[in-house]
Parts: sequence; structure tokens; C-alpha cells
Amino acid sequence: MSEAGDPSALWHDGWYRPARALPSPNFGPRPVGAQIDLVVLHSISLPPGEYGGDAVQQLFTNQLDWEAHPYFQTIRGIEVSAHFYVRRDGALWQFVSCDARAWHAGASSWRGRDNCNDDSIGIELEGLEGLLFEDAQYATLADLCPHLAQQYPIAFVAGHEHIAPGRKEDPGPGFDWARLRNELGWEAARFPPPTAQR
Repeated sequence: MSEAGDPSALWHDGWYRPARALPSPNFGPRPVGAQIDLVVLHSISLPPGEYGGDAVQQLFTNQLDWEAHPYFQTIRGIEVSAHFYVRRDGALWQFVSCDARAWHAGASSWRGRDNCNDDSIGIELEGLEGLLFEDAQYATLADLCPHLAQQYPIAFVAGHEHIAPGRKEDPGPGFDWARLRNELGWEAARFPPPTAQR
């Protein structure tokens, strides 16, 4: 069977072949029996509001120069990661195997379960909470999410703001949930309720 007709050909040990791989040391094993059924969307830019550099990749691989910008002092020493990172131009990077537990959600709860890192896939969008995202980023999400759902039992998509309300605000009101839902063609029940979408 050709790669186009075989979804498993797009994956190797939880790594999505179309993404640019840059392994992060910031991950761990998922709990035994974890159901990987949630996609969590985030937004990130370093320094905040500045796009196009390599600071996010450096942060996720523990290579960030804390002295390079005053803002970096406020996050000095943190060890975080996400499974994926979508640049403004739609370019897709992967830092952690989807079979493993990336460190993206922190204290969190969704669909009656705590510790969303245990059973979610984290996708960071290059952007700033409250601002708009690019067409190319929606296109990448619309391509990636179905491939995730073919490989894992994805049942829900939520923002960091939904799983950690009051603590996190990303991706924020600039993210168009209705657009993503329409582009994916997934039922509304898989997304945060409209009252939670700002």
C-alpha cells in the first residue's frame, strides 16, 4: 500500500514524518492505560509578540540563552515542551513523540480528568494570546488533526485556557474555533462549548 493510502506510514514510534523533528529532553512516559484522546492548543512567541526566531525551539530543547532578552529572565530555568509547534507560515515542528508525555499543560483538568499532560497531545501555535493567527496555521492544523485522530483515539480539542482557566489564557480570543471546527468537519461536541470560546 502506498504511503498516501496507509496512515501508519506517516508515523514512526509516535513521530509524525511530515513534521521537522527536533527532540526535546523534556518528556516522560504516559501512565499505563492512558487514552490519548485530547488535543490541547496553545500559543507561544519568544519574546512575546516577536515571531520568526528560534527561541521557542531553544526553549523546548533547554538551549535558550537566558541572557539574550530581559523577558527570558522571567522564565529562567523552566523545562517545558510540546509535541508540535506550528510557525506563522504553517511550518510544522515536532519535539516529543506522541506516544510520550510532553510537558505542556501543567495543572489542568478537562472532560472530568486532571493532569491533561497524561493523555493529551500539545500543539503550540506561534502567536500571542488575544491576537489573530495565520491562514497557514489553520491549514496545518486542519491537516494534522485528522492524522492524529487516525493514529490516536482523539475525541476532544481544547485550548490551554479551557483546561487551566484562570491560570492560562492561550490561545485566546484571537483563535477562531468555529473556523477550525468547520475545516475539520468535526461535531461541536468535540470542542469547548461556545460559552467558553471568547
